[in-house]
Amino acid sequence: MRIDILSAVPDLLKGPFSESIVGRAQKAGVVEVQVHDIRKWSTDKHGKIDDTPFGGGAGMVMAIQPIADAIADLKSQRDYDEVIYLTPDGARLEQATVNQLSLSGNLLMLCGHYKGIDQRIREHLITREISIGDYVLSGGELAAAVLADALVRLIPGAIGDGESALTDSFQDGLLAPPVYTRPAEWQGSKVPEILLGGHHAEIDKWRMEQALERTQRLRPDLLDEA
Repeated sequence: MRIDILSAVPDLLKGPFSESIVGRAQKAGVVEVQVHDIRKWSTDKHGKIDDTPFGGGAGMVMAIQPIADAIADLKSQRDYDEVIYLTPDGARLEQATVNQLSLSGNLLMLCGHYKGIDQRIREHLITREISIGDYVLSGGELAAAVLADALVRLIPGAIGDGESALTDSFQDGLLAPPVYTRPAEWQGSKVPEILLGGHHAEIDKWRMEQALERTQRLRPDLLDEA
């Protein structure tokens, strides 16, 4: 998979993509992430990429020209399965969406900034709009990092135990059950006895019961959706 990201502040993404699973996956050749500075495509002599909104009002709007030219340039080099705009008013990111997008070959992400991008870009060049939650960030960079991280960990070879990602919360519509490791007893608190017995069928049953209980207690809305 290749992920291209268009950003007004590309240096903000150096850390998230150079460390942990995404960093290791890139070194292993499992995924390629390229972050591009939108100003590279600006025709303004100062590299300006924003302008005042028509109709007045506070804030600035990301202009059409640099974004449109950037998308056109990148699309001339490869085909993209989706051109994704990270925006607070997009569709809420859920695991099913991540699962679907993880099967893509190439993805292009656009990070919003200021008061957002000219609506005509959204109408004519964007194929999917995604939000990571009902709140506003300074820009779409951190949202792009979240989406990319969620995608990469599902790609075969990105993590050592491929089955691990398939047992995460939300993969089956439920929260994951509690997990334990050594020591079996800590400050008087013991690991549930069933996990120490080696009876895998009973352990699987216990984990499902715990997942259901935990989901009902913490996220009953997931059960309603299911």
